[in-house]
Amino acid sequence: MRKIALSGMLFLAAMGTAHAADPLGEWQDEDGKATIRIVDCDSRLWGVIASESIPGGVDSNNPDKAKRTRPTLGMPVLLNMKRSVKDAGKWEGKIYNAENGKTYAGSLRMEAPDALRVEGCLVWPLCGGQTWSRVAEATPTPPAPAPGGAKGAKTGATGMTGAPKTTARPAAPAGAPKTGMAPTTKGAAAKGAAAKGAVAVADPASDDVCLLPEIAGAAH
Repeated sequence: MRKIALSGMLFLAAMGTAHAADPLGEWQDEDGKATIRIVDCDSRLWGVIASESIPGGVDSNNPDKAKRTRPTLGMPVLLNMKRSVKDAGKWEGKIYNAENGKTYAGSLRMEAPDALRVEGCLVWPLCGGQTWSRVAEATPTPPAPAPGGAKGAKTGATGMTGAPKTTARPAAPAGAPKTGMAPTTKGAAAKGAAAKGAVAVADPASDDVCLLPEIAGAAH
């Protein structure tokens, strides 16, 4: 039994390490110009620009003239990355650089749970790279208790066992929205990004990113 328990603990520890080394999620580039959201689309990794330090960018240097007016926000920059056959800790594919409109052979490798090494080469030895930092996920802030809540609880406690005697809802704080709905997590994340001077995308789900024409039409 002790051997079985120990094996289970080692398995859980290994699973935790694998999850910590997962490149999926949102990353801040080394220059602080953008954050990139990495998602898994049919066992291939793709990265799209999720926020920019300077809003309103367009892909003006794209070699395809039809794409030179497209916004850089939400644009794929890590393209069709697949796990290396020779190195399980490495993903290989293409990297698009909107600053010069060039596409490079590129790779990703986790250096630590919160550090991702991104490298690209146009032709050898013209290679370079950055180490990106993981962006912590925003956690929702619990709503503040409504005024009079404690008093209402006391009223119910003084009655007989069962529901409180009063069914009236406590008054909402002055200036609160009439719907009474708490702010969403996405709204809180967007507010935090705005405070940092970045303009954030509305945190698209992985499926939404995978449905982008450039991604959905890629050969897997």
